[in-house]
Amino acid sequence: EVAFSASLLDTGSAYIGPFTKHTTLVFQHVLTDIGMAYNNHTGIFIAPVRGAYHFKWYICTYGSSYATGAVLVKNSEYTFLAYEHQSYYYTTSSNGVTLLLEVGDDVVLRLWPGTRVYDNINEQRTTFSGHLLFTM
Repeated sequence: EVAFSASLLDTGSAYIGPFTKHTTLVFQHVLTDIGMAYNNHTGIFIAPVRGAYHFKWYICTYGSSYATGAVLVKNSEYTFLAYEHQSYYYTTSSNGVTLLLEVGDDVVLRLWPGTRVYDNINEQRTTFSGHLLFTM
C-alpha cells in the first residue's frame, strides 16, 4: 500500500517563484504518507513497487501578472502540465495522470518557468498527492 497527500507549506503563507527555469516544488506539510515513498525535504516521490500510480496536483496563485503552472516529471521526463493565468483574484489549475512506475522511478512536481504558486497553511491551496492503484 502506497499513498501520500501533501500541501506546499508547513507554516504561514508564501508565494514560490517565479524562477527562470523549472524548479522542484517541495511539499512540506504531509498529511498522509503510507509506505514512506514521498520525501518532504526533497519533493521526490520514489516508487517502492512496480505498479500503476495515480497522481494529482492543484496549484494556485493570487491576483498578479504571473500565471500559475506546474508539470509532473517522471525520471526527468515531462508528463502533464497544469497552467492558468488571470490577473485578478485566485488563479487555480489542476491535473492528474496515471503512470506505470518501476521500482526506484522518481516523480516530482516542478514549477513552470516564469510562473508562481501560492499556499497558506490555513487554506492549503497548492497540493500534491499520489497513490498506488495496483501492483504489476
